[in-house]
Amino acid sequence: MRLAIVGTGYVGLVTGVCLSEVGHSVTCVDLNAEKVQKLRAGICPIFEPDLEGMMKRNQSHERLHFTTDLKTALTGAKVVFIAVGTPEGEDGSADLSHVKAVARSIGQTIDEDIIVVVKSTVPVGTCDMVAAVVEQELKTRGSKIKVTVASNPEFLKEGAAVADFLKPDRIIVGLNELSVSETFHEIYNPFILDDPGRLLIMDRRSSELSKYGANAMLATRISFMNEMAILCEKVGANVDKVRIAMGADPRIGRKFLHAGPGYGGSCFPKDVAALIRSGESHGVELTVLAGVSAANLRQKEFAVAKIIEHFGSLKGKKIAVWGLTFKPGTDDVRESPAFVIIDKLLTGGAELRGHDPEGIVNFSQEFGEVKGLSYSEHSYDILKGAHALVLVTEWSEYRRPNWEKIEGLMAEKTVFDLRNQYDSNDLIRRGFHYQCIGRPDSMSNHLNQ
Repeated sequence: MRLAIVGTGYVGLVTGVCLSEVGHSVTCVDLNAEKVQKLRAGICPIFEPDLEGMMKRNQSHERLHFTTDLKTALTGAKVVFIAVGTPEGEDGSADLSHVKAVARSIGQTIDEDIIVVVKSTVPVGTCDMVAAVVEQELKTRGSKIKVTVASNPEFLKEGAAVADFLKPDRIIVGLNELSVSETFHEIYNPFILDDPGRLLIMDRRSSELSKYGANAMLATRISFMNEMAILCEKVGANVDKVRIAMGADPRIGRKFLHAGPGYGGSCFPKDVAALIRSGESHGVELTVLAGVSAANLRQKEFAVAKIIEHFGSLKGKKIAVWGLTFKPGTDDVRESPAFVIIDKLLTGGAELRGHDPEGIVNFSQEFGEVKGLSYSEHSYDILKGAHALVLVTEWSEYRRPNWEKIEGLMAEKTVFDLRNQYDSNDLIRRGFHYQCIGRPDSMSNHLNQ
């Protein structure tokens, strides 16, 4: 099937590449000419496992194309996906200006019947808005072209987006006109051959809300466990043991129960905020989610407080930070806990040196050039003369470090493990001061270890 995708960010690019992988003819549109030029040259603008190789392969087979011209992409296309950003606005609501602009352009450009699919994460009622904008443009043109608008939210984890798309646990499509449902069966059939029941067809508003609901629930689990971790430290319990006990209950499950420095990324923070704002606009106070958001901010400050409390004064202290992205497996630094942690440590007078396998460029661009903050491409280099190591992101290369080598590099053997990755007993035997999140640290009684 001939498909068009507007937007080549994480969602749009992964969607386009994966749909072309199963034989569809896909043309991706982006207004950024420089970005499109690089994509045509086979240069992937984001780090996502397997994405670049798959992109190049489908370009070589002429199933995947990139352009800045919407009309070119729409010519002959049966379906066009809107996959542009919906950033958080000043009031917490989703900024739909990009979605609206694309809808307007589609209405001004199309010359045959088409299905418009909203792939971007959007609040309830956005598909209605898109339909109205397109129809208004068609009316202005005096056109009788038939446009059907559908919701098709993405459920892709950064760092595993390609795998998630190729092997989805569910595909949700929201339609107010079921007559076009067969088109979506044709698009997605290659991904659900083993279980066609994973394609869930529902009304548009339920589809739109399902995306926000899923992300808000996951964010809630994370914030809940982070608050449990704080309580564990106060009462002398071990959050990892509590997590295992809770996860053994099949009604709860084991996923998203790990304590840490708070969630980040392009989805959870803005989607929680947007859902809260959406509730307010309909007279519904989502008090649980308001608490989730507040707890997440507090968790980042809690992590920093551990470091400040240990040193008393940060002036003259050199601190090494491992991990700048919001999670491993991606170069995305949006809303990363590292921003808050590094900013507050710098404000306290510390000298910071950071490392990340993929995120240094993006982080340095977003954070800006600041006195007292430097980076290195080598994780051990930043430990030379350091008074502390802070693990912020649990990249695999940080999981089993050479502690003997580290001992010889650091000025003071102190580790703040904000992801609970390391064996505290081992580090304490080596003479390290060790602190983590929600587990007994080197200043506590270790009977709970």
